[in-house]
Amino acid sequence: MKLRCTALLVLMLLALPAAEAWAQANSPQALYTAALARERTLRDAASRVTLQQLRAGVAAYESIVRRFPRSGYSDNALWQGGNLAIVAYERFGQEADKRTAIRLLNVLKSQYPSSSLVPRVDGALRLAENARPPAPARAQAKPAAPTAPAPASKAPPASREAASTAPNRRVSIRDVARSPIPGGVRVTIEMDDETAFHVERLDDPARVFFDLPGTEPVAGLRDASLRFEDDVVREVRLGRHPQNTTRVVMDMEGVEDYSVFTLYDPFRLVVDFKALPALARSGAPAPGGPTPAVTPAAANAANAVLDWAVASPPPAAPPPAASTVRTPAPTATSGTAELKTLPTPPLTAPEVPTANANGTYSLARQLGLGISRIVIDAGHGGRDPGTMANGLRESELVLDVARRLAARLRKDMNIDVVMTRDTDVFIDLEERTAIANRAGADLFLSIHANSARNLQARGVETYFLNFATDPEAEAVAARENATSSRRMHQLPNIVRAIALNNKINESRDFADTIQRAMVQGLAARNQQVIDRGVKQAPFVVLIGAEMPSVLAEISFLTNKQDAALLQTPAYRQQIADSLFLGIQRYQQSVKKMKSPSTTSSAR
Repeated sequence: MKLRCTALLVLMLLALPAAEAWAQANSPQALYTAALARERTLRDAASRVTLQQLRAGVAAYESIVRRFPRSGYSDNALWQGGNLAIVAYERFGQEADKRTAIRLLNVLKSQYPSSSLVPRVDGALRLAENARPPAPARAQAKPAAPTAPAPASKAPPASREAASTAPNRRVSIRDVARSPIPGGVRVTIEMDDETAFHVERLDDPARVFFDLPGTEPVAGLRDASLRFEDDVVREVRLGRHPQNTTRVVMDMEGVEDYSVFTLYDPFRLVVDFKALPALARSGAPAPGGPTPAVTPAAANAANAVLDWAVASPPPAAPPPAASTVRTPAPTATSGTAELKTLPTPPLTAPEVPTANANGTYSLARQLGLGISRIVIDAGHGGRDPGTMANGLRESELVLDVARRLAARLRKDMNIDVVMTRDTDVFIDLEERTAIANRAGADLFLSIHANSARNLQARGVETYFLNFATDPEAEAVAARENATSSRRMHQLPNIVRAIALNNKINESRDFADTIQRAMVQGLAARNQQVIDRGVKQAPFVVLIGAEMPSVLAEISFLTNKQDAALLQTPAYRQQIADSLFLGIQRYQQSVKKMKSPSTTSSAR
């Protein structure tokens, strides 16, 4: 009996990890991510996709809503499923798919009224109601028997159609701007109100176009063609289409990838084009290498929404059979070349990462994930100077520290550095995190300087994303979030994003490492430095980050003693060196890596 109980207990313990893995694989987030991956595969398949495959993709989204109706992923699933059903109708002409699209979008509108997607539903419904089947399906439909007349309506059919396709007021397209970004080009379409849009990619020649229903360009942009000298986006053209639709066409060259997202206040449709490497842009691809396919950028699983109308190009041709590339042997004066065998370095076991502060191992540490790229964010900038006190301007101070830190990281660590801004320009809080996500960063550090009504307050503190737990943290968050473009109706989504943040443990550890390094490093020049500790608050600049992210308050501008130190280049360099030390220590705690000195000779 005792043996049976022991055996049963062992079996139960063995089953626990499997049960936990099963639960994670069947969570709303995992199912939604899988559905997004399925949809991406369907779009990449282009003409080879079948109606059954598209319907299975729609069903995968519907399943999430049925199983987890209160999940934060259900509204996104309804949106994706509805728009994928529109694609199925436009490709195969089955009325059932059109009805499915309208049904799912109406459920989203009625059951999830606080979703940030609701303002786009009416536009999507108009597209669904006016979608047309492919030409063969329309031809087959002509001889079909007439259906029973619809019930009488007060408005004639033409006026009903006009009412369903045209909004009450046309949205004005106020500006189209093109600007360089690291590794590519950004095109921004600014409008005076939010509107639905349809995006599609075409080849021969390569271009992306946006259809914006119910819009009208300002006088200077009507039928305009904006030409540019360099590559990536050579021309942007605006033209009018039926039903008050504006088409914006962007001619591309040397584009590896592109992504689409929206910003608010004012509403902007932003398209980021990632340029091919210099070799590919010069027209000299590797022999036999496939042409890179253009696909939308990877979406954040928490609130990812694929651009449903993006038409992917045909899949790239399969690579040629493997061939041996021979390197010419070095010539020697004696006519023969002697190849010396290099000594094989001794094999050593990889060092195990240290545990998190709570004694456990986060998933990132279990998987052995390392740190190779960091985004440094200098707070404020441009029209937002931040705190101004004691002859200092926060935006200028933190940019100087950020530049010093970036230079030190590039010099002394084997790590890539991306800066959200390197000049005195304004960048939306939401865009700063988007830059980090697009760059595929492993860490995000936002640098700020503190202020307080109590002019005696001084010291350093570091924050990670979570709900504030004390009045001081609430005040700091309110001040730093003052330039956010988010609105009250987005509160449920913001709360959901904070609550579902799966980087809390790593961000807390990253913040703790940064805080310890700042206190230790600054004490060398400021023995009165005050350790204000690690805190948590809902900073907009950290919301949506797909990597451990923290915000460092490097000193108080409103304190005369702190401000006097911050006036000196030496103290600013000490802050940068302290932040560098914190990043280096955190990198080492996550995954031991070779020091730069061991690899510098190979560069």
